[in-house]
Amino acid sequence: MHYKKYYESPIGQLTMTSDGKNITGLRLPNHEDFELKFNEKLFEAELIIFNKAVAWLDDYFLGNNPVIDFPLKAEGTEFRKQVWEILLDIPYGETITYGEIAKQMAQIRGKKTMSAQAVGGAVGNNPISIMIPCHRVVGKDGNLTGYGGGIDTKIELLKLEQMDMNAYYKPKHSTKP
Repeated sequence: MHYKKYYESPIGQLTMTSDGKNITGLRLPNHEDFELKFNEKLFEAELIIFNKAVAWLDDYFLGNNPVIDFPLKAEGTEFRKQVWEILLDIPYGETITYGEIAKQMAQIRGKKTMSAQAVGGAVGNNPISIMIPCHRVVGKDGNLTGYGGGIDTKIELLKLEQMDMNAYYKPKHSTKP
């Protein structure tokens, strides 16, 4: 059985999901159809894990760097899980490029190179946004490309983490807010 809880944040309504013990999802306002991926109806519930996640989100949106002291369980392929583990190591207030993650993935997988596009696909399928900080991944030269929650949301999250936004730019082709 899976559960959900809504959270009103400065960037809009977030939806948390849980299997009852772990946070399995944190969806941004633009992720409207995520419930279709479940084979079961999600029930709204008050769970201890949600209370811990709410406390973490409250602290995060106050501009702090809270520690995740509750279990996350992101479901995906082995490749995606490895990319998400790298995302968890990106320090608060810092960014990494898709290419840098691709180099790390090549090392992990014992390959000479790895596709930055493949990494981008894994980053884009991160089911636990913000907590697994995919917003901290940028294109080379500071391009703020590729964020399912919208580029403007990515910018707001980076600003919240006190990032110097002069080092980054919004792609010209970006029509998604």
